[in-house]
Amino acid sequence: MTPSKIFLYFCLFFIGGIFLSSYLLDFLPNGKVYILLAGLILGILLISIFWNNKKTVVVGFSVLFLVLGIWRHQQTELKITDNELRKFNDSGQDIILIGTVSAEPDIREKSIKLTVKSEQLTVNGEKIKAEEKVLITTWRYPEHKYGDKLKITGKLESPSEDIEGFNYGDYLKKDGIYSIMSWPEIELLEKENYKGISSVIYAKILQFKEKLRKSIYQNFSPPQSAILGAMILGDKSRLSHDLKEKLNITGLRHITAVSGLHVAILTGILMTVLIGIGFWRKHAFWISIVLIFLFIITTGFQTSALRAGIMGSFFLLGQYLGKMSVSFRLIIFAAFFMLIQNPLLLRLDVGFQLSFLAITGIALMMPIFQDWFGKIPNIFQLKNVFAMTLSAQIFTLPILIYNFGYVSLIAPLTNVLIVPFLPFIMVSGFIFGLIGLIFQPLGWVLSWPAWVLLTYLSTTINWFSGFPFALKFFEISWTWLLFYYLILSLIIWRLQENRKLKFLRY
Repeated sequence: MTPSKIFLYFCLFFIGGIFLSSYLLDFLPNGKVYILLAGLILGILLISIFWNNKKTVVVGFSVLFLVLGIWRHQQTELKITDNELRKFNDSGQDIILIGTVSAEPDIREKSIKLTVKSEQLTVNGEKIKAEEKVLITTWRYPEHKYGDKLKITGKLESPSEDIEGFNYGDYLKKDGIYSIMSWPEIELLEKENYKGISSVIYAKILQFKEKLRKSIYQNFSPPQSAILGAMILGDKSRLSHDLKEKLNITGLRHITAVSGLHVAILTGILMTVLIGIGFWRKHAFWISIVLIFLFIITTGFQTSALRAGIMGSFFLLGQYLGKMSVSFRLIIFAAFFMLIQNPLLLRLDVGFQLSFLAITGIALMMPIFQDWFGKIPNIFQLKNVFAMTLSAQIFTLPILIYNFGYVSLIAPLTNVLIVPFLPFIMVSGFIFGLIGLIFQPLGWVLSWPAWVLLTYLSTTINWFSGFPFALKFFEISWTWLLFYYLILSLIIWRLQENRKLKFLRY
């Protein structure tokens, strides 16, 4: 048993511990401590008594990693309970909060959402130190920016747990936000209150992103501008409700989302194309890594973009090494390190679930589909694109149905028609945007390739979204999810064993 395989088991058991604590141990609130103790004792006994049996020792350490996963999730939940701001949610008291805007403002048409890192709050004349995050919804103007120090007076509230079937509280909880404040009084205390070199660099990145945003929206009209802005900047606020619905119907919503699925497909296609046109695998890998880094920068280092970049980079590393099985292990390692930092992602972040499952599907099933489609000509990499998107969709289908209640029946076709062009849209859009910052007329001329591709994309979306049978609605329980992935795992294991036997016979 190799060290990498042993570490893989440890990572899987740690993730399993977080899964147990997130989904199952809530039914045993009084038994969590006993389960932790039992697991700790069992793991130590297996290691100490069977020290000379390597496999048993690995099992013992795996049990300890399971316990560690449970403990890490419980510690995070305890931190939420002890949150200072959360204690005053829904109390009806006026709170005076002093804090700094700690993230890029989410600008809407008539309002703006500010993530504020509090430093101090005053309740009934008593000052309390509280370094926590709160989401402020206020008017569009006067406009506040990252780094502004504010004095905010209003009432703290708990985020709603049901907005048209969407749990907004859980959505914010994964980002460490447990309190919101709507339409408070705001006083600017200090503008651009940057602390440290990292804050200054981040502010410069946001300024660059804003200039790039203006360049895109000056040279394109909707819906092309909205689609390109979402793809390269992670700017989804300008996507109209009608366009979002059409993207859902055609199964193309992922192209406007900052997710590991999006990054994996883009970089996977890009690396395949670069190798196909003559680049060495090493050069194709580094070009793709650089483009991932540029993508993260243009989104303003959004948390979802960082997670997507990590997932995509590990997936690319597996491709660079030439083995999809290595990609699978690296994806598990990536998930392990991300869940150490934030164990709430496993249950509360649907984007993390979809990213992890999609890239896992590509790593495990894409080689199988490539074998099945062996006689089909790989014109413009269409065969690889189809194998990639089909693999991702098989793995993400139950999660999509469980969370959103629908599935697109035409998604495989629309993805084959659209996905191969996404790297070219993003690269050409980014280049014209940069040049437009320096010399707008030249940027406008160079925007034509991106405009043609975006027009093709929007036309395809509009046409296929009109199909009456395109979207099918379902409702499934979480037990069905477990059954689906258990059966899928058995099928994949059997297919991979057959591939190994076929290779040995050959």
